[in-house]
Amino acid sequence: MTSKTSILFGFHAVTVRLKTAADSITEIHVDASRRDQRMRQFVERAKEAGVRLIESDDDRLQKLCGTHRHQGVVARVSAVAKSHSLDDTLDAVEGPPLLLVLDGITDPHNLGACLRVADGAGAHAVIAPKDHAVGINATVAKVASGAAETVPYFMVTNLARTLGELKERDIRVIGTSDAAEKSLYEIDLSGPVALVLGAEGAGMRQLTAKTCDELVRLPMKGAVESLNVSVASGVCLYEALRQREAKG
Repeated sequence: MTSKTSILFGFHAVTVRLKTAADSITEIHVDASRRDQRMRQFVERAKEAGVRLIESDDDRLQKLCGTHRHQGVVARVSAVAKSHSLDDTLDAVEGPPLLLVLDGITDPHNLGACLRVADGAGAHAVIAPKDHAVGINATVAKVASGAAETVPYFMVTNLARTLGELKERDIRVIGTSDAAEKSLYEIDLSGPVALVLGAEGAGMRQLTAKTCDELVRLPMKGAVESLNVSVASGVCLYEALRQREAKG
């Protein structure tokens, strides 16, 4: 693999790339032993897109992507040019922006799950600091089930400064903290809002928390003290979505 290409694997991740940027796919390796309907439909879609198909065995697929959890589909792809900056993305938003900000999320499985939730809830972008976050890789793309292709993911040099710039756009910056007095369900999330979550356990960094307009907590009624960040992201984003739909 050259430095100009990367690997995607799994039906969802590769299918979304086929839909959104088939020209960026150099080749797709498929498990020669799979003849089920799902694989047949996938192969037909790839052929219609004019993508080169290579039949491979499990060992070769595993070597390409570094895991046996490839579902029989591994693609070699080139980067898709992303012309939009965060400012461009926000300028194009119709209605109140909904953003997810992740501070200190370094696990690719957590990021992939957060992107999937963000896509499902209709978030316009996910933002993370360059020095305290994982970038998009094959594992992230697999877990995201295609959302890594559809949700803009911006890694910024200075997160606190970026949050300040969001506030200049009249976007409320709401952070989550176990120590907050207000519950998530006590605040209005129907307007422009950026929801900020930190890593499980450590939470947000101190400067990030100080930059937030307000901190809220997720009610915890059981024995556990916190939720996984992707679950917490889902709770927050879908509460915002619920309020927006109720407001019409």
